[in-house]
Amino acid sequence: MKKKAGLILAVCMALMLAACGEKEGKTFTVGFDAEFPPYGYMDDNGEYVGFDLDLAAEVCKRNGWELVKRPIDWDSKDMELSGGSIDCIWNGFTMNGREDEYTWTSPYVDNSQVFVVAEDSGISAFEDLAGKAVGVQRDSSALNALNDEEAPENIALRDSFGSLTEYADYNTAFMDLEAGALDAVAMDIGVANYQIESRGGGYVVLEQRLAAEQYGVGFLLGNEELRDTVEATLKEMAEDGTFAEIAEKWGLSDSVCFGK
Repeated sequence: MKKKAGLILAVCMALMLAACGEKEGKTFTVGFDAEFPPYGYMDDNGEYVGFDLDLAAEVCKRNGWELVKRPIDWDSKDMELSGGSIDCIWNGFTMNGREDEYTWTSPYVDNSQVFVVAEDSGISAFEDLAGKAVGVQRDSSALNALNDEEAPENIALRDSFGSLTEYADYNTAFMDLEAGALDAVAMDIGVANYQIESRGGGYVVLEQRLAAEQYGVGFLLGNEELRDTVEATLKEMAEDGTFAEIAEKWGLSDSVCFGK
């Protein structure tokens, strides 16, 4: 009987250890554009950092998961998600117009699409962009706004440009803006503010907004279980102030909307 009891105890302990190991060994792989500061990018030390990655790291910490940061080609994000190489897209990912394509968390950032120009460009309103060279990131919300057939004023604005060049990332577009190859760049306001601050000024955001949108964490359509876990953890973070602390660190306090 002692041997049998001992065997049962050993089996139970093994099952418990296996369960713990499974929980502790779970990885959470976040797909992100590594050229999209302040949400996700590579810093000067070669580390992937950003607002969204900090949020994801805290979610993983509270759930006993290992965070895997996976930089992706933004054009291939759907293939990465459907193929299972990432668990979610978390990188300033716009929900608007994609509501039925992914399983989303609640929105956590209110964002706008804007134009950035040099301070001395003489451009102060949309009408001043007529005939100008404008840059935008491929497959971005700003490009979608410019091509939105339900917003004829945006189509007319786009058609007034002298040229519209699509870039793989905003850093390259900003380099062309600095060099004078572009007159304006259409982009997310959070990214615009970061780019301007990191360059020590010299640029301004036009007051007029091209479009307004919200960011969410996007999961494979139907993956509600994982979404619900992340959502619940974000709610805890909002309630205990951690969410606000991370937003303040990245200069996004005025943009966050989760839990408000």
